[in-house]
This record gives sequence, C-alpha cells and structure tokens, in this order.
Amino acid sequence: MVDDSARLATLVGSRLCHDLVSPVGAISNGLELIALSGSPGPEEMDLIAESCASARARINFFRVAFGLASPEHMVGHNEAAKLMADYCLGGRLTMDWQPDLGVARKDVQLAYLAAMCCETALPLGGRVQILESDGVWRITGTGPRVTVDPDLWGPLNRLQADDDIAPNRVQFACLALLVASAGRTLAVHSGDAAVSIEIR
Repeated sequence: MVDDSARLATLVGSRLCHDLVSPVGAISNGLELIALSGSPGPEEMDLIAESCASARARINFFRVAFGLASPEHMVGHNEAAKLMADYCLGGRLTMDWQPDLGVARKDVQLAYLAAMCCETALPLGGRVQILESDGVWRITGTGPRVTVDPDLWGPLNRLQADDDIAPNRVQFACLALLVASAGRTLAVHSGDAAVSIEIR
C-alpha cells in the first residue's frame, strides 16, 4: 500500500506539473516581452492576466479533485459550479454542475475526478453534466465525438495505483481507489454519443 500511495503521488505530481507548465510558461513569455519592449502594453498584460487566471483556475480545481477531503468539509453549489466553469474557461469543454445544495467535499472530489475521466473521452470538446439524486451521482459526457479507451474505462472499478497508467490519466486510478475506500460502487455506461459514470 505504501508503494501504491507513492506511485499515485508521483503520477498526480506529474499531472499537476504538466497542466501548469503551459499557463506559467505564458506568464514568463509575457514578462519577457515586457522586458524587451521596456514597458508593458495591452497585449502583454492581457496575456499575463489570462495565463494567471488559467493557472489559478487549474490549481483551485485540482486542489479539490486531488487534495485531502475531510468528511466534515462542505462545498456549496456556487463554489463547485464556479471551480468547474473556471477550469473549462477558454477551452472546447463545458462542465455543468447541477446539484443545487451544498454537498460533502469528498463527494465533490469523486464527481470532479469522474468529470475529468469523461473529459478524456471528448477529444473534440463537449459537455460534462453532473447530477445527484438521493446520494447517487451520475456524471455524463457528450460531444461530437466520444472516444472510450477500453483499457481505462473497462477496468475502472478495479484499477490500482500500480497499473500502467499515464500521468494525464491518473484521475482514473484516483477515482477507483477513492470510490473503493469509501465503500461505494461505480458503473460505467458508454455509447457513440455519450459516456457516463454512476457512483452509488
């Protein structure tokens, strides 16, 4: 278990670094342009502002998706929806958070991880919708093209940290392990137009 946890930590670390390199690099480019021109212009400032917003949005989203979720911590509708909207800003994907009441952060974490799994099945972008009813969560991804990797989606309910998973797919292992540790179950449904994860 210690080895599994260490591997999972390195995969998550690699994923975070990969996703943050681009906006941080853009900030660096903006600062270099300012240094060359001698004074900041509107284009440089817009680039830096957009890149800072992107980095901040990803850090806040990942903090919930991959961070420690204490049982007593609740997340309100507005916060959960905003984190998802900010994460998608400027991309071809939208995420729609439907639960209208505050929910436990551990449930939000599972929903976010499932949403990230759905994101991988939408190479051309699309929409991920998060629904909850009587403690049952359904996260559904739809888009112009749905591509489900059977090596990831097939064994999702039994993935382990030591399985051969790339860092950009670490959400699959995290979701499987956290669902199991919570004593819950998940089911995957996929077709040509949609893919969904149900967590009970």
